[in-house]
Amino acid sequence: MPASLSTVPVAGGRLTVATWTPVAARVPAQRQHGQAEATRPVLAIHGITASHRAWSAVAAAHPGTVIAPDLRGRGGSSDLPGPFGMAAHAEDCVRVLDAFGIEEAVVLGHSMGGFVAAVLAHRHPERVAKLVLVDGGGPLPAVENIETALGPAVRRLSMRFPDRAAYHDFWRAHPAFAEWTADIESYVDYDLTGTEPELRSRVNADAVRTDFLDLNAGEVPRAAFAALKPDTLFLRATKGLFDEPTPLYPHTEDYPFTVRTVDGTNHYSILFGADGARAVAAAIAP
Repeated sequence: MPASLSTVPVAGGRLTVATWTPVAARVPAQRQHGQAEATRPVLAIHGITASHRAWSAVAAAHPGTVIAPDLRGRGGSSDLPGPFGMAAHAEDCVRVLDAFGIEEAVVLGHSMGGFVAAVLAHRHPERVAKLVLVDGGGPLPAVENIETALGPAVRRLSMRFPDRAAYHDFWRAHPAFAEWTADIESYVDYDLTGTEPELRSRVNADAVRTDFLDLNAGEVPRAAFAALKPDTLFLRATKGLFDEPTPLYPHTEDYPFTVRTVDGTNHYSILFGADGARAVAAAIAP
């Protein structure tokens, strides 16, 4: 199911936004407080070097409308300037809700998007009908540097590729993408810009570095996590960013809200794999 793309005015320019609207869900977007969750659209917020295409498989498994921005510095929003950081992204997401006439949304965030979603819920609780965090949003262990933490996802930002096939090969070698799918290929292709033999990722490396520092050490995301409500749902992958057996979040027993582990998934396949996408879609269902 292809997404339709539009743009929304935000500070410094226009944010690219994707919308998946199944035929059965093509009703006016504006919602009133108190309506059933079945009629509420989902605002889906992607990870640190991702784009709206990270949500393709989840959107296909969900019967309602899914709205997913390319955060500033990524995808179709890659040319938007700073400020970056979780608070700036959360405000951009509020502008998306405003532009679509949405008073309340089910807010869904993966990886860094979980931190953005938590800040959105903390600062604008009246806009969030339900909050679902997918392997992101909680405090992370200290790491030496961004390259150690994110590996190929950040290393590619300084690389050049002779053609599309070479970029596919780069991602196929990533241990978390062992099961290659059409959704992954679409995600990878959308990230490319330039002309052969100088293709590159269109992710803004400065945005990534700023956001990485903020989500790891910033006071805003830390305060947002501490304020999460008991009805928050946290979906945890059983494996890590590189398909290693230790999950990104190995210790969630003290979280004051529901944590649901999605067996057999890693940090990426929890979105792209069939089982992971179904689990996320079920979590945002009413």
